[in-house]
Amino acid sequence: MAQTAHLDAEPAALAPQRRAKARPAFFDLLQIQLPVGAVTSILHRVSGVLLALAIPFGVFLLGLSLQGAHGYAEAAAVFGRWPVRVGLVAVIWALSHHLLAGLRHLLMDVDLGSRLRSARRSAWTVNLAAGALAILAGVVLL
Repeated sequence: MAQTAHLDAEPAALAPQRRAKARPAFFDLLQIQLPVGAVTSILHRVSGVLLALAIPFGVFLLGLSLQGAHGYAEAAAVFGRWPVRVGLVAVIWALSHHLLAGLRHLLMDVDLGSRLRSARRSAWTVNLAAGALAILAGVVLL
């Protein structure tokens, strides 16, 4: 019994250090300044999820349009609605970002653009180009 108490006891030298390292009461995610590569990586995942969620809607519209002239007219009418057009702009952003970020990752896998400076530059390029394509799609569709 005495040996167990001795093993559980904390050395006196470590006790003040553990008290000095108080954990934060909360963790505010909005105050974290992520590097641009991390933002691109997170947006790559978000765009992939958005594309996966858009697949059933696209398959439904494809099936509807293949039912004949009346079904095609119904599918075309769906794209005339404002919320669908906004969703289409979001899907175009997701597709462009996912494609560009995927190409960026493939190039980095073969050691092209994997140095810190070029990796930051390519991350900015992906984010800005995907945003520009989404804005262009918004101008055309909305």
